[in-house]
Amino acid sequence: MSTIEFDVELDARQLSCPLPILRTKKMLAQMQGGQVLKVVATDKKSPDDFTDFCKQTGNDLLSAAQQGDEFVFYLRRRQI
Repeated sequence: MSTIEFDVELDARQLSCPLPILRTKKMLAQMQGGQVLKVVATDKKSPDDFTDFCKQTGNDLLSAAQQGDEFVFYLRRRQI
């Protein structure tokens, strides 16, 4: 598995919906366009939530993978 370079990491483990998305939204708002955010979550609904979030907000979902009982997402902040 290739490693994606990222600028910021967000630990959303043990948080239930909608907190992983809300924290992601807040973190992305602090980032520059084009920067990459890595999110690690354990909420089983996360894959669908992050896919929908990116479609609605215009941010790029670069990767979504499950590693054990954790989900790892890489999002690129949309250009403003």
